[in-house]
Amino acid sequence: MTAADPTRLVLEHLAREGSEVLVKGADGMTRRWRAPTLVVGAGKAAARMAAGCERVLGAENLRGEVVVADGCAVDLQTITVTEAGHPLPDGRGAAAARRLIDLVKAPQADAILGLFSGGASSLLVCPRPPISLDDKVRTTRLLLDCGTDIKELNTVRKHLSLVKGGGLLRHAAAPVTTLIISDVVGDDPGTIASGPTSPDRTRFADAWAVLQRYHLTRRVPRTVARLLRDGVGGRVPETVKPDSPEAARCCNLVIGSNRTALHGAADMAREMGCRVHIETDPLVGDTADTARHFAARIRTLAGEHRARQPLCILAGGETTVRVHGRGRGGRNMEFALALADVIAGTQLAVLSAGTDGIDGPTTAAGAFVDGTTRERAAQRRLNPALALADNDSHTFFAQLGDLFECGPTGTNVMDIKIALAPAFSGSV
Repeated sequence: MTAADPTRLVLEHLAREGSEVLVKGADGMTRRWRAPTLVVGAGKAAARMAAGCERVLGAENLRGEVVVADGCAVDLQTITVTEAGHPLPDGRGAAAARRLIDLVKAPQADAILGLFSGGASSLLVCPRPPISLDDKVRTTRLLLDCGTDIKELNTVRKHLSLVKGGGLLRHAAAPVTTLIISDVVGDDPGTIASGPTSPDRTRFADAWAVLQRYHLTRRVPRTVARLLRDGVGGRVPETVKPDSPEAARCCNLVIGSNRTALHGAADMAREMGCRVHIETDPLVGDTADTARHFAARIRTLAGEHRARQPLCILAGGETTVRVHGRGRGGRNMEFALALADVIAGTQLAVLSAGTDGIDGPTTAAGAFVDGTTRERAAQRRLNPALALADNDSHTFFAQLGDLFECGPTGTNVMDIKIALAPAFSGSV
């Protein structure tokens, strides 16, 4: 995951000229201010992003705090690193959010540098009164279990928070420039990390519509339903909008995304002698359905392959899982499990993995599946279809020894799929 390494990405966009800090954007514009700088951030990649800041700008010119998921902390000199709960928020994240608010209110610096990546929606939690942290946790769990996509999930979370949806800008006493590593399809800064420093184009009505779509209006805590209804009725202030005064004082730059990881993987595959094909459309939607469509696609590409070198097919995105069973797993393991029957007997092999090194509430990042998986499972009296119906992908692949376990990577640019087909031999 070198290509999507957060420290490396920061080094490519941040520079220092004497006492000035320079941020180079993809639009060709350069933002600059004078040191010292206050750093605030959250997300699985935030600590490694902060490490890049210390390396470029000098730790003596920085202060602040970043919040990361358990296992993603690194040692920094002057920037505090705090671990908190993910994918469900906890008290550590709530306390950290309050500290970040206090920091940006009195920055003691001419500028604030934000560092945000995937995971921050859970790690940076500050519920709008009268919502409690427990209300927020219960609502998040319901949304995750019913299969909402990240945009729907964050639309609700932004309207339940004092820091999301541009909320942090309302507290900032200095201009804010934010470096962002994307974990969402489309790389919208307002969706990534629920946009703490990004204006929000969604409204309370959109958040309420998500609850209606998934029949959750009577299942969420009453405080949540009441707040959203009050927001729809105009009795609660909206999130920060693009035309608001706060939005004029911020600049958001996406410095890394899923495409970054895919192109890095492609370079490595070519170095290993593979011919490479990168899918242009992201993988989204129901995990099992998307997996079956992906299987058809790679079988077609493998059938058309006529080169005397292996074919490496790369795809990325983020699918959704509706939890209807009692098993244990994550969307990447479930994606691999859904492939077991449809690539059985072929010479195809696939890795489905999260770039953050974590898949669901497990220690695995994903799983390997190939043309022999179904046969090997049958020898152990394992049934892919039954495991899929029970959302028990982790148990299935653990018994086969086919889990991919790399530990937290300290970055997060959605998921990747790596499919391999053999060199052309006259048949597939």
